[in-house]
Amino acid sequence: MPDIQHIAPNAAFQMPPLSAATRIGELVFVSGTPGYYPDGRIDEGDFGAQFDQAVIALQEVLARGGASMRSLVKVNVLLTRAQDVAEMNRRYAKAFGPAPYPARTTCVVSALPDSRMLLEIECIAAAEHVDAKGFDASGRIPFGKQLTAGRQ
Repeated sequence: MPDIQHIAPNAAFQMPPLSAATRIGELVFVSGTPGYYPDGRIDEGDFGAQFDQAVIALQEVLARGGASMRSLVKVNVLLTRAQDVAEMNRRYAKAFGPAPYPARTTCVVSALPDSRMLLEIECIAAAEHVDAKGFDASGRIPFGKQLTAGRQ
């Protein structure tokens, strides 16, 4: 059987039965990540706040799997409102940039598991060597700073 590392969710509230991410070899597969805060709160109706929080949570899970925003290969973004596509593109460019960006699919879906969720982001990344705070060997990409710093 292949050596698969399962990365547990880092949440103080009841989560569905899943791994936050799995790593096999040099690939990290991150489950759909909504914009929940670690205590389970969500900014209901605020797309920007949910997107920003989902990116912060994504960074944390990537770091725990030995990857970072710079090593993303593929990103899937699920939105529940078509009206949020333009804002998502603006925030995505800031959070996942600068170019070149990872491959991406964006879908507008009729619903997500929690009716308060306006989006969910999942991704695949190539593993790299990062520490628990999300810094790579060159000292770049501090966890929680990605939203303003870009992918550098």
